[in-house]
Amino acid sequence: MSIFLETPRLRLRRFTEADEGDLAELHGDPEVMRYITGERPTARAEIRDRILPMLLGYYQRFEGFGYWVAEHRATGGFLGWFLFRPRRPEPREGEIELGYRLRRSAWGQGYATEGSVALIRKGFTELGVERVFAEAMAVNHGSRRVMEKAGLTLVQSFQRLDDVDGAEHDLVEYALTRADWQSAPSYRQ
Repeated sequence: MSIFLETPRLRLRRFTEADEGDLAELHGDPEVMRYITGERPTARAEIRDRILPMLLGYYQRFEGFGYWVAEHRATGGFLGWFLFRPRRPEPREGEIELGYRLRRSAWGQGYATEGSVALIRKGFTELGVERVFAEAMAVNHGSRRVMEKAGLTLVQSFQRLDDVDGAEHDLVEYALTRADWQSAPSYRQ
């Protein structure tokens, strides 16, 4: 098992092919996928043939960045995943996207904030990151609150053609720079 980082309650590690079942269960929950695919679950074949290979490919392309399985540190139970990766489709030097997707049973317990804060700290102190950003649908108040608790602030609202029902949705971008993080000790928990 290749552990990327640990927090008091979480272990973040690399994905393996053995994670297919947990990933399919997570992406198969309509409530988890509400703000991503409009509640449409992702088929297991798509997890196996497209999504898992994409997640695994990040480790070879981007040293120290990618997607990380989130496990409960005490039990080893699968909670979901975090992403900490270069901006897509065109990476910008020193700019990294933060994201998370957790099982419903893990919602509201502070795991998303705990993992986000730890990734931000690692990015700014070990990985040469200059700016962390995250995006969400404007109506996804839970995700927006996690971003705020992790120290990110609202940068912009915008519309983008999205996969959810093929309609345009209002999105928000939150961000935190290394300079702002260093000047605000409360974010460096």
